[in-house]
Amino acid sequence: MATTWPVAGTGWGIGLSFLILTPIIAFYLPKILSRYSGDDINEARQKLQELEIHTIPELKKTLREVEEQRMLQAAIKETSDDALDKMVVWLRHAQYEAEDILDLIDYHKIERKFVLKSHGSSWPHRLHGTVSTCNMSCTGIAHIIWQGSAWLLQLARKSSLSRFSFLHRSDDVLPVTTSATPSPSDETVPAATSAAPRFCCSSIFYWFLDAGARIYRNWFSDVVGITGYKENATELDYVLPSVSRRNLKERIEKVQRTISLVKKSHLLVASKSAANDIVNMHRRKITSCSSKREVFGRDILLTDIMSKLLGETPHNSIALSSSSNKCYSVIGIYGVAGSGKTTLARYVLDHVKEYYAEHFDTLMCIHVTETFTVDDIFHDMLEQITKHRNSNTLSCEELKKKLKQNLRGKRFFLILDDVWVKGNNYQELKELCSPFNVGMKGSKILATARREDAIRALGANGLIAISDLDEDQYFRMFMHYALNGLSVDDREFEPIGRKIAVKLHRSPIAAAVVGGQLHGQTIAFWKTTATLDVLNDTMGALRWSYMQLDMDIRRCFEYCNIFPRRFKLEKDKLVHLWIAQGFVKTGRETTNMEDVAERYIHELQSCSFLQPEETGYFSIHDLVHELAQTIAGSDSFRIENASWRREEMEVDVPTDARHLFVQKYDGDLITKKILQMENLRTLIFYTVGRAPVEEKVIESIFKRLQKLRVLAITLSSEHHGRYIKKPDKISVSESISQLKHLRYLAIRAKVACRIILPSTLAKLYHIQMLDFGNCEKMELPTADLISMRRLLLPLTGVKFPNLGRSKLLQTLPGFTVRDEQGCELKQLRDLNKLRGSLWIRGLENVQTKKEALEANLAAKERLTQVSLEWRANRSCNPKVQADVLECLCPPTSLTKLNILNYKGSRYPKWMVCKQNGGPKDLKELRLTGWNQLGRAPDLVAFTLLSSLDLWNCGWDALPGNMEHLTLLKRLVMYKCLNILSLPTLPQSLERFLLRKCNDGFMKSCLTIGHPNWEKIEHIPEKTIADKTWTDL
Repeated sequence: MATTWPVAGTGWGIGLSFLILTPIIAFYLPKILSRYSGDDINEARQKLQELEIHTIPELKKTLREVEEQRMLQAAIKETSDDALDKMVVWLRHAQYEAEDILDLIDYHKIERKFVLKSHGSSWPHRLHGTVSTCNMSCTGIAHIIWQGSAWLLQLARKSSLSRFSFLHRSDDVLPVTTSATPSPSDETVPAATSAAPRFCCSSIFYWFLDAGARIYRNWFSDVVGITGYKENATELDYVLPSVSRRNLKERIEKVQRTISLVKKSHLLVASKSAANDIVNMHRRKITSCSSKREVFGRDILLTDIMSKLLGETPHNSIALSSSSNKCYSVIGIYGVAGSGKTTLARYVLDHVKEYYAEHFDTLMCIHVTETFTVDDIFHDMLEQITKHRNSNTLSCEELKKKLKQNLRGKRFFLILDDVWVKGNNYQELKELCSPFNVGMKGSKILATARREDAIRALGANGLIAISDLDEDQYFRMFMHYALNGLSVDDREFEPIGRKIAVKLHRSPIAAAVVGGQLHGQTIAFWKTTATLDVLNDTMGALRWSYMQLDMDIRRCFEYCNIFPRRFKLEKDKLVHLWIAQGFVKTGRETTNMEDVAERYIHELQSCSFLQPEETGYFSIHDLVHELAQTIAGSDSFRIENASWRREEMEVDVPTDARHLFVQKYDGDLITKKILQMENLRTLIFYTVGRAPVEEKVIESIFKRLQKLRVLAITLSSEHHGRYIKKPDKISVSESISQLKHLRYLAIRAKVACRIILPSTLAKLYHIQMLDFGNCEKMELPTADLISMRRLLLPLTGVKFPNLGRSKLLQTLPGFTVRDEQGCELKQLRDLNKLRGSLWIRGLENVQTKKEALEANLAAKERLTQVSLEWRANRSCNPKVQADVLECLCPPTSLTKLNILNYKGSRYPKWMVCKQNGGPKDLKELRLTGWNQLGRAPDLVAFTLLSSLDLWNCGWDALPGNMEHLTLLKRLVMYKCLNILSLPTLPQSLERFLLRKCNDGFMKSCLTIGHPNWEKIEHIPEKTIADKTWTDL
């Protein structure tokens, strides 16, 4: 037993000796290795340079030429060319591959920087680097030196790492799992004795490999373009392994072969001139787009429809629920795609809202998709009636019951847009109408469809075939889109415009799209366009319009195909989806990608490829959506409600698809189909049904679909414990770090849910957007997420240490100051790209002027709304509060300001003086919980104020300069108990609300002839009562 310890000591001594000798080995080993690896490394370097400088630009050029020829052939033959379709698929796949290669290299560049930054170059961490390097970078060399290297490296890791884990700092200990140690006995001695020689041998070989690995790593860092990677500063290494270098060259060569093969095609060579004739190489000038719906030549139809809508109006008569005595009647509009049915229906709805709003109790407008389900239609109706979305776990019968409750005794007007009769859905259409017969007589349904039988299936007793516009009306509409808002001589453009309009065969959508592309173009371009036969067909006209777009905008438009028809596209989300996919290109580093994407949106809207809905949303016309689907091909795929049945499992999902939209989450679908799609870049689960989201299934996505750039998952919700209970929490697997390309991660819940994030989230160096919806009590790992641009989190209960390192951040709803390292107010200092709204909580934890100044709030010039909040139940020094608020001067561009629970000893100069900075354009001001005595501060600096809210404040008088706020339209006072009189108020006021204030004061405002009453007499809308806020 005594002799075993010297043996073990000898092993430790040899191991430590080689740890010291590593730099010496590292100096001499490159002289040996350079004889064998130099040519291979140079070749790899050249391949990467060719890829970035020559191959990718040539790939984009070739892809554009093939796509344009494909569009031209489709327009001429009215069918696609299979050979051209295949060429487009090959080139797109090559483009994706090239982008992924460069993206992965960029990932390792970022990773190396942060590994070195976090660990430094200490010898303990040098040992850790040794482990990583041997495991990642020297597999090939180890195989040459020793055939059994895999076994040896595993043995070396087990022996050396477990024994030397004590060398690491406490915050970076390697995870070594050991069982409980038994008490010493003779049985443990042989184990120690046998381990010592193994430890010596494995350690010697292990460190010998490390020396070579670091030199090998340095060479490869040059290959992949990493600069400044010096031997004396590169202890931790996460560059691509050597086996990947050979694979890298093969991947690049495959991309190059694809381009070469396509360029030799006779289809491409022979058709360049023809395609060039219809593609405008000069960018048109984009002017402002009107969001107002324009309708031409439909006045007679409108009058006819309105007479039918208002014809049966017996008051207070509730319908009987018999088929012979329905409370509603159906009016049907039918016509071919693109004939203006939807536009006319929306025009009728707008007319009803403007002139006959009191005639109907409830207005609804629902789009009926080709793959509609009755459940979804009922959901949409309830959402429009109640203004909130019901749980997806409700059964059809429950939805029908709720719908009847909301429609009972009411006269409703319902638009069912784009009704389809397909297969055996007659019964579903009948079921769709089943809840309607509980309303008031005179209720109306206006339905649109491409075919007459679809309208008749709903029981329509008034059919209207939408006719073509006459020639003059159509020409007026076309010229509206082509010249509206431009200062040009119409007489020069009109003759050519008539020639183009004739080619479009009076298709409204063609007029909007082609006219939009001609808007801002030269007369020469108009003349060329007038000669094109491609415009003779509506789809041909749409293809021509698509071909006028830049390549990057084309990719953005094609991406929209991932969403179902008539899907409401939220502008902000669409912008960040495009950015995540790399479709948005900026010419300079200082150019903001969001601003470029906004321009893309604007251009697509100007040619009617995107049509505005309510504020911040867009939709796509059916024919335009068909165009996007044709262009995208197998790149994008949707699994909608009707296309997937658990019992069938027969949906044919293309395994080479890059973007996938799934209407409802389904674990079996993921396991059996989606996990086979290893090239996926986008995976969106829009909603959930009755099956919960499973952590193990999500983990399998992380492990199998490693090319994902966008992953969006909607979690399940709870409905009284039926069907499914919402997850109280969901743990995200550590394997999320394998998604090295990921930019956009959304895990959203309809109700509060705790999401537990792993520390490995910090390895998502490319992540740009995190969206966690209604999560609660979340803590993001301490990380340098330098690519982060958009962070959507609840305003409370979330902690994100060292947020200030994300200097590109633009969206941050809230930030809570904490008395913890990494959560100080100074974390906001460098976040000067923030835009939109920002709510800062926890200001009671700010103790000095210096801390407040470090936030640099005034420099955040793109913020439009700021809220500053002290906790109400925390006592703070009034002088400190005053200093803090003085130093938190908002940016001058601010339009909305909200300050809560301020108890400072003075008012900030930027509020009460014009000459002291502050928001000059402030429109809305809300002050809550201010307890200062005396009069409220004069708002001298806010001369453009239009709305003033005072909540629970201790002042005894309103600001003295109220009369001079000549743009003020709204004044609200709530729980201001000390105010007894009003000053002279501006004549501009339109709304005055007084609630839960002093009883005598409120009574005086209601007493005719009282001075307070006289000061509000001129205000059109006055509310003075102790009612709930929603009743005001």
